[in-house]
Amino acid sequence: MDAFIELLVEWGVPGMFISAFLAGSVIPFSSELVLVALVKLGVDPTACVAAATIGNTMGGMTCYWMGHLGKMDWLEKYFRIKKEKVDRMRVRLQGKGAMMAFFAFLPIIGSVLSVALGFMRSNMWITVVSMAVGKLFRYAMILWALGSAVDAVM
Repeated sequence: MDAFIELLVEWGVPGMFISAFLAGSVIPFSSELVLVALVKLGVDPTACVAAATIGNTMGGMTCYWMGHLGKMDWLEKYFRIKKEKVDRMRVRLQGKGAMMAFFAFLPIIGSVLSVALGFMRSNMWITVVSMAVGKLFRYAMILWALGSAVDAVM
């Protein structure tokens, strides 16, 4: 896995996009490592956050579309997302709507949340916008924390 992360870092901003896409989908991956490495190597932080936000949102929307297909047996077989998790998430989301996609950046439950929103046929445009805002917030907070940590050390 370390070699793959190093390869993505070597690719720069396109590597950031790919790592964020993977992390936003059901594939467990840490795009934060690639983001921090690229910024520390001097790559433009704005370009990194933009690529990360777009890639992670697209990854999250793949989860949304998997849920929209409604093929729970595929999700269980290929992605190990249990029907019980999706059902629990659907109950929690009932009445809250597509704006809950903001929280799709959360580890572990983000993918399940996106799948559940797809099952519920939430408004796609509201879902994608609120998901993108949440993911932008996440990456901006990571860079802010990185900057604060560097300032504290110096």
